[in-house]
Amino acid sequence: MAGGRRQAPPREDVLAAAMEMIAASGLERLTMAGLGRAVGMSSGHLLYYFRSKDELLLQALEWSEGRLGTERGRLLARTGTAAERLAAYVDLYVPDGHRDPHWTLWLEVWNRSQNADDDARDRQAAIEGAWHRDLVALLAEGISRGEFRAVDPDRFASRLRALLDGFSLHVAIGLRGTDRERILAHVREFLADGLLAHPIPQDGPFAS
Repeated sequence: MAGGRRQAPPREDVLAAAMEMIAASGLERLTMAGLGRAVGMSSGHLLYYFRSKDELLLQALEWSEGRLGTERGRLLARTGTAAERLAAYVDLYVPDGHRDPHWTLWLEVWNRSQNADDDARDRQAAIEGAWHRDLVALLAEGISRGEFRAVDPDRFASRLRALLDGFSLHVAIGLRGTDRERILAHVREFLADGLLAHPIPQDGPFAS
């Protein structure tokens, strides 16, 4: 309507714009004023919707995780062996490289969680829980098929994710000597030694 009040952009558009800014310039350049300019809103208007920058970052992470969750579900629903789908899970988990925007955001939310309230902590735990449950189910399937050794799926999933988190942190911050391909090679070796029930085929999902 002419002369009417301009509608605020959809919440997803704001969160997508925040992720684009992180990808382009890093988290330090993401300000409420800058994001407002990108989406045609004032910083005060953004604060009205998100209450604080911490809440904006957490919602952006939840939005990004939702997209990853959809991709993860698609990968895990594919036909093929459990080992092939585990390789796809690992590939999705590990950052694309230095300053991967999703991991950059995740690290910032982790850092801010020291002072987060119970609701924010519960929401972060829900993100972690989704990755964990999917991995436990995949490990249990591989064990039942005889592809994986008879490990405790929950315990092994906790250890594997701790390994992936540590290596992913190295990749995301660009620690020298820890590029993505080198990290994936370490993970393949860990899985071959501790999980796979049979030798790795030369062209298998965990072959070097």
